Amino acid sequence: MFEKILIANRGEIAVRIMRTCREMGVRTVAVYSDADATALHVLEADEAFNIGVPEPSASYLNMESIVQAAKETAAEAIHPGYGFLAENADFAALVESAGLTFIGPPSSVIRDLGDKTKARKIMQSAGVPVIPGSMEATTDADAICREADRMGFPVLIKAAAGGGGKGMRTVEDPKDMSEACASAISEAGKAFGNGAVYLEKLLRKPRHIEFQILADQQGHVVHLFERECSIQRRHQKIIEETPSPVLTPAIREKMAHSAISAATASGYVNAGTVEFLFEPPDQYYFLEVNTRLQVEHPVTEMTTGIDLVRHQIEVAAGNPLAFTQADVTQRGHALECRIYAEDPAAQFFPCPGPVLLYREPRGPGIRVDGGIYQGCEVPVEYDPILSKLVVWAEDRPAAISRMMRALEHYPILGIQTTVPFLLDVITSEPFKRGETHTDFIDKHFQHWSPDEKGQDLAAITCVVHDLTRGPASRDVRDPKGISTPWETLGHWEL
Repeated sequence: MFEKILIANRGEIAVRIMRTCREMGVRTVAVYSDADATALHVLEADEAFNIGVPEPSASYLNMESIVQAAKETAAEAIHPGYGFLAENADFAALVESAGLTFIGPPSSVIRDLGDKTKARKIMQSAGVPVIPGSMEATTDADAICREADRMGFPVLIKAAAGGGGKGMRTVEDPKDMSEACASAISEAGKAFGNGAVYLEKLLRKPRHIEFQILADQQGHVVHLFERECSIQRRHQKIIEETPSPVLTPAIREKMAHSAISAATASGYVNAGTVEFLFEPPDQYYFLEVNTRLQVEHPVTEMTTGIDLVRHQIEVAAGNPLAFTQADVTQRGHALECRIYAEDPAAQFFPCPGPVLLYREPRGPGIRVDGGIYQGCEVPVEYDPILSKLVVWAEDRPAAISRMMRALEHYPILGIQTTVPFLLDVITSEPFKRGETHTDFIDKHFQHWSPDEKGQDLAAITCVVHDLTRGPASRDVRDPKGISTPWETLGHWEL
């Protein structure tokens, strides 16, 4: 087993990985930029190594600096978390060539599955259902337009080299195709360094369902059931749950078999997720494989009792899985809400700044994977995720009720957050009925506005902050120490 692991990430996922490492008796090294010198993941680690200025390309995306940090701190392995370099085949190869262990799949597997059209071919050859579409990616806009005419509209333009909604365009009308294609190619090029795109037939109201897999180096592959991730905005998941409220035992077994076939066909090792688009009652299509730990992995852990990070580390160390498929069972229902420093009333615009008050909800069946603390500063340079609020209960109605209470007792003041928006979503009747699909937010919450009851609390907090902390605290916002509650009122809201 490793004695020391470097975590090539920040925020809540770095903290979460460190907690498992601590249980395993493995020392951890945090890397941090100048903007994160006092971040929670730095404070939680056994050691911390500065890797540069706040700009991500010069710090958290600087592959050579991260590998050098591992060498200088005598770390034996690197865990990439998610985001940043987690699905970068070049980074995994660099780690491997440096004689270190990459806690994830081999670089060759990341490369194959990161190419969306190549992944589609692998799945097709393995008998996994694939969304109708083009099997080759290109930067030739005219060729893409001709293919769209052949397929028929509506279509979805997608980047071949990445995901997260970058380089993705929905086209309903043929007259919009040329402009959408040029825009998608340009955005994909900027986001991934590769502007190649391909087409998929647009499914009108699919549900996004993914299967968690674990595979060891000895060839054993298991699934840990599904997660429903249909509540999204701008193609980014914000609420996840397991089990899916719509899958029957028969279709669950069929999709799980496809997920294991996908992992086997690609030579997968370590933790990963096979994603599908599902059209009730029984039609599903392969979407992609995420070659990393997922943001939403805690709901799987809550219902199976299996620590995914522990098994990632065990597998990377060469150990076989300690259980078989027959040993994996699921109990109860789990929900996760992603808490972002964003303003839902202003199209989810990022809201960095100081966290003046922070209290995590507590109680049976409540878990918070957090990356902030009261008094910290949320930087502007990075993804604005603050924490993940996870609940478990005996069934779905009880889990929704528990999540509602947890959100109601999760004050984060000083910055705007998505807490009130999430509360409205999970208490909505369509969500309670399980009528979730990928355009749920657009359909039910496109014109959402916050409840005004949080305004008075924000004002009181602002005044109390000034009165109790004194002038020394004011240089957070104004180096001259001049501020009043009226200047900040409206910026510090629940």
